[in-house]
Amino acid sequence: MLRLLLLRHAKAAWPSGTLDLDRPLAKRGQEASLVMGNYLKSERLEPDLVVISPARRTQETWERVQPFLGEIEARRDGRIYEAPVGRLLDVLREIGPETRTLLVIGHNPGFEELAKLLIGEGDMDGILRLGQKYPTAGLAVIDFSLEDWADVAHKSGRLERFVTPKSLGSGEDD
Repeated sequence: MLRLLLLRHAKAAWPSGTLDLDRPLAKRGQEASLVMGNYLKSERLEPDLVVISPARRTQETWERVQPFLGEIEARRDGRIYEAPVGRLLDVLREIGPETRTLLVIGHNPGFEELAKLLIGEGDMDGILRLGQKYPTAGLAVIDFSLEDWADVAHKSGRLERFVTPKSLGSGEDD
């Protein structure tokens, strides 16, 4: 079995004169990152590999989540930044089969579209909530009855859960 953890970056600020790529986390995003890191640890959702967009807000999200998970190989991949769903799927399919649990930290609308493309069944409440909004710091846990990431395809996944800071009792979803 393969497990995909899709974590959208936490809430970002947009200071005047800042390029989109350089946007830092807002205070609320910093707090939400810690909530999600603690959740990943408490639920033992420990990845073998982390692939992260090079955007500052995704990097800062990982910097706050990582201490909860320990030392894990993390790779920046510029293809994730502002990626359409097809490119995100290509990134997944290139992951080696030795990675059983993959955490990807990136952006919308690509993450929402990827989750909708991959999920064929699973937690109906989560599917409905994900279909309405994939908020910042939202985490989709998608399982595949597959042995190789190259075989990940349309509707081949099962949504195990969809968690947001709000669903964990921590503030509002953005």
